[in-house]
Amino acid sequence: MTALGYLLLYLLGGVVIIRFLLPTHTPLARLWLGLSLGLLLLMWLPALWAFAFTFGTLAHLLAACSLLVLTGASYLLRDRRSVRGWDAKEKTLLRQVLCVCIPLTVLSGYLQYTHVCRVDAWGNWNVGQSTYGDLPMHLAFVSGLKNSVFPPDYPFYPGQTLSYPFLADSLSTTLYLFGWELQAALAVPGTIMMALCYLGVMVLAREMTRGKKTVVLVCLLFFLNGGLGFLYDFDQAAGYEYDGTLTVVERVRFILQGYYKTPTNQPDPNNLRWSNLIADLLIPQRTLMGGYCMVIPCLYLLYKVFDPEKREEKETRALVLLSVWGGLLPLIHTHSFLALGLSSLGYMVYDLLHEKGEARRRLFLRYLAYGALAVVIACPQLFGFTFRQVFEAKEAREGSFLHFQFNWVNNPNGQGMRDFYLWFYVKNIGLPVLLLIGAALEKDKHTRRILSAALPIILAAELIRFQPNEYDNNKLFYLAYLLCLMPVVDYTAKLYRKMKGVRARPLMAFAASVMLFLSAFLTLWREAVSSYQAFSAEAVEAGMYARNETPEDSVFLSGTQHLNPISSIAGRTTVCGPDLWLYWHGIETGERKADIAAFLTFPEANAEVLEKYDVDYLYVSSYERSSYEVDWDGLDRLCTRVFQNDEAVIYRVEVAP
Repeated sequence: MTALGYLLLYLLGGVVIIRFLLPTHTPLARLWLGLSLGLLLLMWLPALWAFAFTFGTLAHLLAACSLLVLTGASYLLRDRRSVRGWDAKEKTLLRQVLCVCIPLTVLSGYLQYTHVCRVDAWGNWNVGQSTYGDLPMHLAFVSGLKNSVFPPDYPFYPGQTLSYPFLADSLSTTLYLFGWELQAALAVPGTIMMALCYLGVMVLAREMTRGKKTVVLVCLLFFLNGGLGFLYDFDQAAGYEYDGTLTVVERVRFILQGYYKTPTNQPDPNNLRWSNLIADLLIPQRTLMGGYCMVIPCLYLLYKVFDPEKREEKETRALVLLSVWGGLLPLIHTHSFLALGLSSLGYMVYDLLHEKGEARRRLFLRYLAYGALAVVIACPQLFGFTFRQVFEAKEAREGSFLHFQFNWVNNPNGQGMRDFYLWFYVKNIGLPVLLLIGAALEKDKHTRRILSAALPIILAAELIRFQPNEYDNNKLFYLAYLLCLMPVVDYTAKLYRKMKGVRARPLMAFAASVMLFLSAFLTLWREAVSSYQAFSAEAVEAGMYARNETPEDSVFLSGTQHLNPISSIAGRTTVCGPDLWLYWHGIETGERKADIAAFLTFPEANAEVLEKYDVDYLYVSSYERSSYEVDWDGLDRLCTRVFQNDEAVIYRVEVAP
């Protein structure tokens, strides 16, 4: 109950603050902004106090007091204009939200439940296809940040500051600290953030599109994205297998049972890389989920504050809120911060080119004030965390970050394009690419202004590789895609109206819907039925022993497996984690891996390794037994067994009696 009460306190606080500061915005927009602001404050306030104390109870109590102070300050600084009430348009949007957001949220809640270590009848912890790789890392962050000193180190690479944006995970740590189990601490806020993403896109689309039903289509196209990948799966599907089974049935079964065989994610052999946003990004990539949940409100405020058709110079509070909100993004999701900055630059250039005289000067000053405040807030995060990761990675592995690379993953490592340029995007994204070309050719100021905000993001993602993992540029592409969908959907509605009287119009709409959504449907179906064991009941037992019976600051020496209950379940520090994560964060692991192998193979001859890494415990499981020639007798002479089951042995580092 404590965790739930603490969460609700922030959500309520955010809603009240937005009510005081932005009363002229529509009710649904205020509700969405308020709930999102509550989560933003829940990420940031405890973390700020943790830099003075630890990320424990005291920091959270002081953070709650800070929330009350901020709420009181918002009342004193409130906008005294009348509160905007419900009207016919708002009721229409509410009905649309209920029809679209509730089913998507139910699906998201189900996927969060099944994909975040679902406990089965035998005590095993199970995950889904998309969370098998990255979830153990986020579990390690969530459990490892509890009572941690800030700035924290990597829990699976002590001595290295955690430069990876961690505030979306620290939010779950807060709920874990106050009594929720790991599963609930991740699944509940994960579901809330996804619901806010759905609602936010619909509110944003209501502002940026011109039709009554366009908000629904924008939301569906963004979250149920897919492309034409299904054409590969069902190529020549009308034939029969030798046993008489319909090929189409077998191919559906292949999608549902294969590992990454969906129409949206087949890097080889079909070069399908436009992964479904729900299945392959929001569910497994919790940092991206937190970033999108926070950047969509910024895109909304940016549009409201600077839109020439709705621009109000009285919106100073919204301008300041946008600046602060945007400035707080880097430690939540750096790509979202970059996308916001690039889209702001695009809007500014377009707006300044279309204003004259004194109006242009005033507009420039407003953009300058917004950008300057956001950058001032962001700089400590960028220089203290983000840039440190870039520079340290460059030192460890020359040239790993910030490369020129044209055409994203279609040109892997700059070695040549796998598909013809336009065809790569048509087959991956589908009809929206062709509709975007049509919309861009229209002489429409509204469309061109929105595209001017998307263009800098597209150019950056298309020309620069920001991380060793070139695929990660998709985090920028999806936000550009969201902006592009606004004119795409308006253009689609225009074409549909022009076909009025064409008898085949419903049939054409049905065919278009199949091409737009079939790939996403199959992908989400596959994700909904996927289940993989991450931690056996015996591994969970070992992790729980380490969590309950060892000090929180203990350091364990173990193998470098990514499914490690010591880091993920117990939240204890391990000497070295897997390259699956650390390599892409720019960390060189060679020396530590060699030391671990040397110690487990010849422990007595390499006992100095324990002192070198200040090791308190050893974890030796089936992974270590299969990966190293473990000298059990040497370990028993050097250390004391404190836990043992069929899966693992835990040693305390001390001379055995």
